[in-house]
Amino acid sequence: MSTSHRHDADGYYEYHDHEDAAHLNALGYKSEFKRDMSPWANFSLGFTYLSPVVGVYTLFAYALATGGPPMIWSFVIVGVGQFLVALVFSEVVAQYPVAGGVYPWARRLWGRKYAWMTGWIYMVALLVTIASVTYGGGFYIAPFLGIEASTTNVIYGAIGLLVLATIINFMGTKVLAQAAIIGFTAEIIGALAVGGWLLLAHREHNLGVLFDTFGTQGDGSYLPAFAAAALIGIYQYYGFEACGDVAEEVPDPGRLIPKAMRRTIYIGGAAATFVCLALILAVTDIPAVISGEDADPVSTLLDEAFGATGAKIVLGIVLISFVSCAMSLQAAASRLAYSYGRDDMIMGSSLLKRFSQTRHVPPYALLIAAVVPALIVAGSYYSTDAIAKIISFAALGIYMAFQMVVLAALRARLKGWEPSGKYRLGTWGLPVNIAALAYGVLAMVNMAWPRTPDVAWYDNWIVLLSAVIVVGIGLVYMAVHPAADRSEAPYDDAIPKKVTT
Repeated sequence: MSTSHRHDADGYYEYHDHEDAAHLNALGYKSEFKRDMSPWANFSLGFTYLSPVVGVYTLFAYALATGGPPMIWSFVIVGVGQFLVALVFSEVVAQYPVAGGVYPWARRLWGRKYAWMTGWIYMVALLVTIASVTYGGGFYIAPFLGIEASTTNVIYGAIGLLVLATIINFMGTKVLAQAAIIGFTAEIIGALAVGGWLLLAHREHNLGVLFDTFGTQGDGSYLPAFAAAALIGIYQYYGFEACGDVAEEVPDPGRLIPKAMRRTIYIGGAAATFVCLALILAVTDIPAVISGEDADPVSTLLDEAFGATGAKIVLGIVLISFVSCAMSLQAAASRLAYSYGRDDMIMGSSLLKRFSQTRHVPPYALLIAAVVPALIVAGSYYSTDAIAKIISFAALGIYMAFQMVVLAALRARLKGWEPSGKYRLGTWGLPVNIAALAYGVLAMVNMAWPRTPDVAWYDNWIVLLSAVIVVGIGLVYMAVHPAADRSEAPYDDAIPKKVTT
């Protein structure tokens, strides 16, 4: 029996390598990954995927203009809702610590076809999110390099970020883990330093402004304006599931991954709220942001607070955040694609399940997570409107996949599933599961709600329409290529089977 000793921020602990392998073997798999990801690296992967800096900087102007300063309370509301989802996921991953996350979880809780659709929606959402993050990062490369943020320059910058993230992923779990910790360290220090400096030296408002809508509600209720602005919170709080996507690369995953998921919510949510608070209190002219006169308040603030040189340093930290976020998204997407391939669930499985014994990564699955986002980004050269439509599905798709797992867990509970992993909610399991599903449905309705009646109907309903298209393509694929119903890998075994005599 081989016993390994590893060190993390919580001190030394022991675990038996054979126990992880035996657990996975009992679930029907033999892992090819190396368990080189420490607990803090696993948390850092989730944190950099959630990325407070990327999320807040990307949507701050929109949220402030739409709902005024009270939009910050969406971080609290969404944080509680997603924490409930994370608790459900924690029970599932503790029992099924299998690479790929939502797909294998749905497979064990419900069945093959349901899992295929769950994974399909999540995969498409991940790929367009990678494109979204790198494309957004391209806009920060231009001022960092002192060049014009033209469409061509933004695309080149985005592709550059994507290439760097891909190289890191191809270097294996150990390098990915180290890069995730570096990304977390840079982002948390940057968030605290930038936010702290803005609060200390450039605060323009007191805390009372957080309750001032600045007339964003017009003549009606403030609720619709707040619901629209709350997208900044909804867009922020996912990434914790990435901790489970790499379950076969973490020692003692049934105990450590649930902790990492909760840390991602605690620390990531607190950092995002702090950054947003500092930006709100430091904006000199909030009405100018609401009217659209100041369309980029974040850049305006950075220039005012740090000067040209200081702003570039901050931009450098921001770019590290974008690379780290893209890198974590790619890791999640590639493990999902590999999991599909290993179960022979999709066309091209023979390539997707191939594994590099040198780097201990699935190379072709990683290529999918690089090439598809690159094509989406490159397509923006011909139509920035088209990429906006494609990316509009990103957040809704991830929430849909999340809630499909939450629904599968609820169904399984009602049919007799009793979680048996190292993390269990006990009697709280059912109420938490119901509350998580209720929150998720409300969040998805909010995301899909049409808010632009002056545009063409398909633009007004673009988020919901994109979801219908993705699901429709998935259904057509399953009808013409029935691999989703042929796989002999384990499935639908969470619910106790009735013994007949």
